[in-house]
Amino acid sequence: MTRPTPGILALAGLFVVAGALHFVAPKPFDRIVPPWVPLSPRAATLLSGAAEVLGGLGLLHPTTRPAARWGLLALLAAVFPANVYMAQHPERFGVSPGVAWGRLPLQPLLMWAVWRAGRRSVAVDLEIN
Repeated sequence: MTRPTPGILALAGLFVVAGALHFVAPKPFDRIVPPWVPLSPRAATLLSGAAEVLGGLGLLHPTTRPAARWGLLALLAAVFPANVYMAQHPERFGVSPGVAWGRLPLQPLLMWAVWRAGRRSVAVDLEIN
C-alpha cells in the first residue's frame, strides 16, 4: 500500500478538522447557510461536516481516494453558495468584505488540490490481485 503524501495528509487533516468543527462549534456554520437551502441550517451544517470528515478520511487510503475526490468536489460545489452568501452580507458575519470576497477564489484552488489528491497512485493502479 502506498502511503499518503504530506500534501494528501495536510488536505485530509484540513477536511477532518473543518468537518469536526461543524459538530463542536456549529453556530458559525449554521449562520452562513443561505435562507433558500431546503434544509434547516443545523441539518445542513451537520451533513456538510460529516461529508468533510468522511471525505478527508477517504483521502488517506488509495482505494478510497477516488470516491473521496468526487465526494469532496461535490461538497465544495454544494457549499460554494454559502460562501457567496457570506460575501454578499459580510456585516452579518463579522468579517470584512475583503476577507469574505477574498475567500471565494480559494474554493477553486481547494477543488484543484482535491482533484490532484484524489487520484490513485500509479503503483496501486498496476497492482495485480
